[in-house]
This record gives sequence, structure tokens and C-alpha cells, in this order.
Amino acid sequence: MNAQVGPRPYQEATARLPLVRQLLEIRYRRAFFAHRALTHHIYRGVFHSFDEAQASIPADHASGYDNTESADLYRERTRRVFINDYPMIHWLGRWFAEGARSVFDLGGHIGIAYYAYQKYLAYPQGLRWTVMDVPAVNAAGERWAMEHDAPRRLAFADDVAQASGADVLFAAGSLQYLRYSLADALAAMEKKPRFLLLNSVPVHMRESYFTVQNIGTACCPYRVTAEREFLGGLSALGYELQDRWENPQRYCIVPFHPELSLDRYYGFAFRLAS
Repeated sequence: MNAQVGPRPYQEATARLPLVRQLLEIRYRRAFFAHRALTHHIYRGVFHSFDEAQASIPADHASGYDNTESADLYRERTRRVFINDYPMIHWLGRWFAEGARSVFDLGGHIGIAYYAYQKYLAYPQGLRWTVMDVPAVNAAGERWAMEHDAPRRLAFADDVAQASGADVLFAAGSLQYLRYSLADALAAMEKKPRFLLLNSVPVHMRESYFTVQNIGTACCPYRVTAEREFLGGLSALGYELQDRWENPQRYCIVPFHPELSLDRYYGFAFRLAS
């Protein structure tokens, strides 16, 4: 998604002056939950679990993408791509050439990548592109598709288990919002997808944790995964890494936790071993 702009002045706060830090944290909490800008996302806190991060969001504050305001975001992205989309386009084209005909787009919003990539790829005959998202987003996507998907290749799903048997599991900037890990979801599938194409994944070199992201319309529990855990979990399921790239336009600044902040995100292409 967009390059992230964080409240950097808070990043320098340390524990040397506990009272000062406590006051800065209180001040930042107010600023965090008052944030309404759609131009950038901000982050707050470090948590051990999705539920713990969720519990830190006030009950009167919108949470996640399952609401009208969040479902109406990103329409302009159906008409453009960003520099970190090009590895995704490259691998998707290669796998189409190898016979892939079904894409399961995990957290694909209204079908952003489906619409944007068709300007750069010749979609094969018989392509089925299924997006899984939350109910409000799926409903918005179905309405949008009525006017914008003339070939009727796009469909919507509400359960990750429906990715079983897909040729390509595609996830662009969505894995961090899931209550479950990608490896856990894949392990439960009767027939695992042949290919994984993952973009804008927040990976920390050492630690796994959750934070909370404010996207302007709502706050979302947000997963960051340790590199060894992320890659090891997929390798254990039989997935072989084909490619890896960096996206320095995305970063995650967690105020008061510089050791856990990220200065780039990553993309990956995997193939299931024969």
C-alpha cells in the first residue's frame, strides 16, 4: 500500500526518563486515536497476540476493514501499479505461461490487483480470480464488478479454506491483518496452492509481534513476523523460495520501540515442491 509516514519525533523517546516517556506515550495515544488522515498510516504499541492488540482499541473506535468507510478505500489503485508490483506481475505472467488458471487473492479488497494488472498481463482464457475479504469489502467489490468486470472473471469468497486447490495464492499487503498465520491457513488445506505470490509483507529479522495500525478510517491489529518463523513455516509445508525482493517505500515506525520498527517490507514467490 502507500509509503508509511510515522510520527518520528516519538521514535527517539527512551526509558532514561521514565516520567517523560510516560507523558509522551499518553500524548501519543491521544494523537493516535485522533488520526483521520488517509494519506498515511501510523502505529502504536507492541502486543503478544492479535486479541491483545484488538483489546487495546477503544470499543467506540472502528476496528478493521469491515465497515463502509474502509470498504470504499483504494478505488484509484484499480487503475495503477507501483514499483513493487512489477515482481508480482512478472511471476504471475510466468505462472500463467505454465498453465495456472486460478488465483485466490487473500485480502484483495475489491479486486485491486485483478483490475490493475490486466493492463500489463494477457489474462489467459478460463482465468478465475477469487478475492477473499471481509463482508463489507466483498459487498463493495461485487457492486464494483457489476460495472467494471465485463469478462466476469472475478468472484468473492469469505473463507481462506476456499483457496484449497487454487493454482496461485496471491496476497499483497494483507497477511499482516490476519488473525491466523499464512502457514497455519495452508496447513489446514486439503490441497495446497501450487504457487504463493506475496507482497508488502512486514518481516522483522528477529522478532514476531503485533502492533495496532491506524489507517485513517479504522484501527487494525497488525502482525509482524520474524524472518525465520515466516520462511521456516512455509518451508516446512514444502514451499521452495523462488524469489525475494525489498520494498523500501513501505516502513513501519512503532513509536518508543525503535528496535522493532521496520525500514522496509518484503515480497516473495514460492513454489510447492513436487
